[in-house]
Amino acid sequence: MPYTDLNRFNPVRPEMVESWLKGTKLRSSIRAAHLPYSLYQYFMLMLIGSILSILVFIGITTYIITTGTQLIPNTENIYSIPFLFVLLVPIVIVIIYTYPAMVASGRKASINLELPYAITYMQALSTTMTFYMVLRKVYEADDLFGEVSKEFGLIVRDVEVFGDDLYTAIRALQKITPSKSMEEFLNDLLLLSSTGGDITNFLTARSAYFRETAAREMESLLKTIEIMAEVYVTAFVAGPITMIIMIVAQNLGGQPYLSGYVPLIILSLVLGSVGMIYILYLMLPVMRMTITKKKIEDSEFADILTDYTEYSTADKVFLKYVEGKRRRMQLINLIKNPGRTYISDYSYGIVLTIAFAVIICVLYYFGLLSPVLPVFSFEGFLCLLAIITSIPICLAYEGRSWFVNNIEHHTPEFLRQLVDMKDVGVTIPTAIDLISEAKLGLLSQELILTSEDMKRGSTISNALTRMQDRIGIVSVKRAISLLVKANEVTDYIKDILIIAITDFEHYVKLKKDRFSVAIVYVMIVYLSVGIYLYTAYALNVSFIASFADFNLSFDTMGNLLNMFQIGIVLSFFSGLMAGQLASNSILAGLKHAIILLIGSFFLFIYIVPYQMAAVGMGGI
Repeated sequence: MPYTDLNRFNPVRPEMVESWLKGTKLRSSIRAAHLPYSLYQYFMLMLIGSILSILVFIGITTYIITTGTQLIPNTENIYSIPFLFVLLVPIVIVIIYTYPAMVASGRKASINLELPYAITYMQALSTTMTFYMVLRKVYEADDLFGEVSKEFGLIVRDVEVFGDDLYTAIRALQKITPSKSMEEFLNDLLLLSSTGGDITNFLTARSAYFRETAAREMESLLKTIEIMAEVYVTAFVAGPITMIIMIVAQNLGGQPYLSGYVPLIILSLVLGSVGMIYILYLMLPVMRMTITKKKIEDSEFADILTDYTEYSTADKVFLKYVEGKRRRMQLINLIKNPGRTYISDYSYGIVLTIAFAVIICVLYYFGLLSPVLPVFSFEGFLCLLAIITSIPICLAYEGRSWFVNNIEHHTPEFLRQLVDMKDVGVTIPTAIDLISEAKLGLLSQELILTSEDMKRGSTISNALTRMQDRIGIVSVKRAISLLVKANEVTDYIKDILIIAITDFEHYVKLKKDRFSVAIVYVMIVYLSVGIYLYTAYALNVSFIASFADFNLSFDTMGNLLNMFQIGIVLSFFSGLMAGQLASNSILAGLKHAIILLIGSFFLFIYIVPYQMAAVGMGGI
């Protein structure tokens, strides 16, 4: 049966969806987010999600009614079931409906921040390439320009796959790009190409303008960070503090009703924190910490080292010897530089994480952690497990962060010294050789290798390309790629180097601005969790001790256990949230999570129980 006949039995048709969603921005958001769905397909996805959420609601409701389980403690199910419906169905629909808009908003921010660097790169290419080839080169450099490359990829697709002319392809991108800056830039390019203007001069002028636009975009992102941080602290830190005070107060009155809410509090903390972290991930650009390492197979010698089919037996033996020698050199390099290898690939940290997790679980299973965990053994085990398994990945990320910051800190100075030496007529190889003797941190080691590479006969472009591949940092690769392209088209590269320095300093400034604002809210997160821990200490030691003479009987250790459970969840997710605010990466939050978890562990396992025992209110 043909598709058109089958479509007659479909109760929801594409034209119906079009009429229902007419006037909404869902279609444009889907296209701006680069989601692989049509409007009709996404509507069906939203419909399926809604039906599944209703089925889950029906299943939970049936279980509650048949077993008599209370969803909300001390509350009639006739009131709690509507709460469950509101929690499941509308929220699922809203999340699915708003997801494309959130992704598009995140892409907009990334495009606005990366567009100035792409324009600078286009400027360097425009002197020797056609306009379309310049766009195509930016598309191919997706590791350098991220979302901008993806946008230009739509132009390449329309021209090379769909057969559109360049003008039509650019107009099509204008209609769907989420960035007003990109739309404005494309419009100016079309006007320029239609009038026959000088593209190189145009790109030079627009580069500075879009750097200012990127700075304004960063200010907007910082305001978003501020709002999200305030919402998190208010809802997910102040809330638990209020609840534990109320729990203790009710226990003193002999009515421990609120203690049944602890599982709901923990569930709300987990779901709320994960939701806010994910929203920040979608809406904010990621601080690009990737360290790429190109394999030899990707170089110009790949065919010699990997393809043995067209060689004689003697050649194959020799090439296998070369291949073995290369692998031995890689092993020697790993032994000589274990730290560099460890921070370049998270897989080593993951292996250590799994090993540590197995060790901790075995120790707990056989009771070997009992001396360390005198009270709350299971909760203490979970806390130790979270701390110890987070350390390997945390070390890898922080090592990578130190490496990236060290290289980025010295790169502008390297470029300035290169400009100064070019001014006095020094060649690039000689200049790099002289600069390598300067104190430029880790960059000096790479410059020494690059200088040796050129002394052995490598061209300037190949030596610099291998240098940027060894370093593997996106920001540095952008600057070095400009130097490479400039060297290929002209010997007078001072102007390009100055542009590269300006771009790099602009990038570093935006990064510092973001850190300066985010660090304030990271400290607020620390302060908020600290207030929670202090409140727990005061309630269980000073406050409860004041009632010792009244012969009150209530579960002090039960209170402490509930606070410890909330403290573990709050410490872990607050640490991750701090990293998300600072760098839009939960890996950056692992160190904060470890510190906060250690504080919770010692407070609830050792300090408070011993203090409670000292005042005769339970404890160890």
